[in-house]
Amino acid sequence: MRIAEHALLTDADRRAIAYNDSLDQRRVYPHESAIAALDAFDQPLPGTGREAGQVLHTLDELGSPATVTSNGPRYFGFVIGATLPAAAAAERLVLAWDQCASSFDGSPIADKLEKVAARWVCEALGLPRESAVGFGTSATACTLACLSAARRALLARHGWDFDQDGLIGAPEIRVVISETAHITVRKALRVLGFGMRRLQLAAVDEYGRIDPARLPDLDDRTLLILQAGEVNTGEFDRFAELIPKARAAGAWVHVDGAFGLWARTSSSAGLAEGVELADSWTTDGHKWLNTPYDSAMAICRDSDALAAAMNSDAAYAMASRDSQKNLTLEFSRRARAWRSGRHWPTWGAMACAR
Repeated sequence: MRIAEHALLTDADRRAIAYNDSLDQRRVYPHESAIAALDAFDQPLPGTGREAGQVLHTLDELGSPATVTSNGPRYFGFVIGATLPAAAAAERLVLAWDQCASSFDGSPIADKLEKVAARWVCEALGLPRESAVGFGTSATACTLACLSAARRALLARHGWDFDQDGLIGAPEIRVVISETAHITVRKALRVLGFGMRRLQLAAVDEYGRIDPARLPDLDDRTLLILQAGEVNTGEFDRFAELIPKARAAGAWVHVDGAFGLWARTSSSAGLAEGVELADSWTTDGHKWLNTPYDSAMAICRDSDALAAAMNSDAAYAMASRDSQKNLTLEFSRRARAWRSGRHWPTWGAMACAR
């Protein structure tokens, strides 16, 4: 590596370490003067690029004071985790690898680690071992993947070829969600074309959980979406009562477990009793597990359903069914499964007890 490039990366590491060392003393929210100083970035598009060291200096001198110290000890805002040092260190190395982690051909190491991580995730969460696990950018993106697979599978059971015939003239898929369903679930449904007026809302009890006694009728064209961790109360739907009803009716059950699904790995596992009976699940890593962002998972019991819905094989880029480009929305993507949780190897799955 040329001396100048080495010096630049060394300077970046120095600045990053200094920032982390200052977390205990930093304001949680930046001072008004720091926010005002960001106006210095409002400049015309330059005709030539700036020297890299100068850009790094500007980012640190103006940008670092304007951060929200969500990774500090005094942040009590949204459900946001702080990246553990082991995960941060692994990310530095993987950034140097700079892999396109779509398939084995693009990165044998990423393919291996994400397959191992997928197995570990299912084992840690007590979910069916045959499930497919797609490591995506966010719980929202992973929900899109799972719900796409669900709709496609439900239509196929009724003889409808979604891939070739789309939705025009297709049997209607009913969606039943909680009155307190998270906005990202509603967003995913809206993006997929499920009209908000056509959703059936399941009544909830005083804790924000779906009331099994008031669950709308379900059938084999129904997508039922439950919650592991309601965003206002933290409560869990009563999976052991609700999912058997749905399965008896032939419905598909998806669980939004953005943060709550990880209770399965803790002393509070009883909160999620029966969640393993569902058909698909989504969860994040950056909340409970303290991984970097872009660490979410789409998990589907029917691995073929997810692989078929998300398939992106082309003549020039064929890959195995369980390659990540065939399990997530992203084609060109970074490796994600190396990020660690506490007490797991740095290259391990995002699965740990806390």
